[in-house]
Amino acid sequence: MATVPPGIRLLVSFDRNQWYRAFTFILTFLLYTSFHLSRKPISIVKSELHKNCSVVSELAAAGSGQQPPLPSLHVDADCSWKPFDKRNYKQLLGAMDYSFLCAYAVGMYLSGIIGERLPIRLYLTAGMLTSGLFTCLFGLGYVYNIHSLGFYIFVQVANGLVQTTGWPSLVTCIGNWFGKGRRGLIMGLWNSHTSVGNILGSLIAGYWVSTNWGLSFIVPGLIIAAMGVVCFLFLIEPLSKNSTRWVSENEEGRDDGRTRYLPPSHRKQRALALKQSGSSSTDRVNAADSVPRRTSLSELQPPPTCCERLCVQGVVEFSLCLLFAKLVSYTFLFWLPLYITKAAHLDAKKAGDLSTLFDVGGIVGGILAGVISDKLGKRASTCAVMLLLAAPTLYGFSMMSKFGLGPTIGMLLVCGGLVNGPYSLITTAVSADLGTHKSLKGNARALSTVSAIIDGTGSVGAALGPLLAGLLSAGGWNRVFYMLMTADFLALLVSHCVAGVCFVYVHKCTDSACVTCR
Repeated sequence: MATVPPGIRLLVSFDRNQWYRAFTFILTFLLYTSFHLSRKPISIVKSELHKNCSVVSELAAAGSGQQPPLPSLHVDADCSWKPFDKRNYKQLLGAMDYSFLCAYAVGMYLSGIIGERLPIRLYLTAGMLTSGLFTCLFGLGYVYNIHSLGFYIFVQVANGLVQTTGWPSLVTCIGNWFGKGRRGLIMGLWNSHTSVGNILGSLIAGYWVSTNWGLSFIVPGLIIAAMGVVCFLFLIEPLSKNSTRWVSENEEGRDDGRTRYLPPSHRKQRALALKQSGSSSTDRVNAADSVPRRTSLSELQPPPTCCERLCVQGVVEFSLCLLFAKLVSYTFLFWLPLYITKAAHLDAKKAGDLSTLFDVGGIVGGILAGVISDKLGKRASTCAVMLLLAAPTLYGFSMMSKFGLGPTIGMLLVCGGLVNGPYSLITTAVSADLGTHKSLKGNARALSTVSAIIDGTGSVGAALGPLLAGLLSAGGWNRVFYMLMTADFLALLVSHCVAGVCFVYVHKCTDSACVTCR
């Protein structure tokens, strides 16, 4: 008899629960990659919406072998896209960023509460389809020659609101499928979707930015809409209020095997509920394998109140830390390509390609932060060390970027790792730790609201960063970097407080500190 190939033996060695975990990990990774992919084009297109027309004329003349035209008294000419052809173009571009991010911050607080009460798969699908629609609408402004600032701000606000459906839903899915063991590493790997999405968005938008910038939005919009259909067809969600699909029908005391696929948090919750209801010893032994017919896990425990979520030790503090950390990260996200264009005198496509190195560093930084925090068991201390190193690195980048392409590439990689490392750790592993805190009574869906509170507060900083960058850059880019360094120091101060130096809580729901708050 022929032997079974080693690859096949490896595949069959995993049970279905492990396959479901791997499938959920990959699918949710791709879904949120498409979210960030659709956010990135605006930063690439900025340098095309407003051009230095004298430089454009000189490049055109050099290509045709003609003499460059005489200098014009009007530096703002028809080569820019109205209404961004004025001298206050930086403020207008900053206003567009602010409108998106402000709507995102406000919507995030509501999204977690709504997502906790609706089927995640349907909620996420609706958000992705509408996000694709509004992303495409921005690109259609080029196709139909729309020059109204109100139109672009409306699209940005609407897109910011619907994009809030993504983060709480996906963190809930991934957080409930994976336990706390090695959560930092798993979440660090998973959160690299942020940087992967930024890289792909930069490359896709940069391909069309110089010829037809409308396609820089339309193509990402179609991609996220297509991924919304994939989400509807394939996403395996945690138990919702009215769902019993993952519960065995055990009327005759026989398990049909489907309960093996339950996430770990649901198994623990089910066993606890049976124990409290006074089940027999046999039932308690088999609690992980069977529950009565038509019993929904969400009905076994009352949902924790909003106050109980907020008083979990670390939620408020980490939210404030993320506010400053995300301010720095999103300022780079929205303004880095334009800064490279101005500082290195590169065209929009080359600047967009070069800016992806910041996200490459972010992938490494996020994974490294997760591994270190798992090893040490100290999330806050890991964030504090990376933030301490990030502030002087930002100053070094502002200086080194003037000395050519080589130093710029090196500093982009280092800055990306140190800036996005704490941001990645807080939004994933820390949120999952706090969202599954024992004071939340084992409610698996509470993770949606906790992650929304943390990320929503961080999004306030994400809204302020690009807006301040647009205002301060008018007086020179050095002011922008001073603002970023100040934000990093404030994040460092808050993370120091999280470690137990400044905050002392006496809430009844936090009778012991968790590993996160050290």
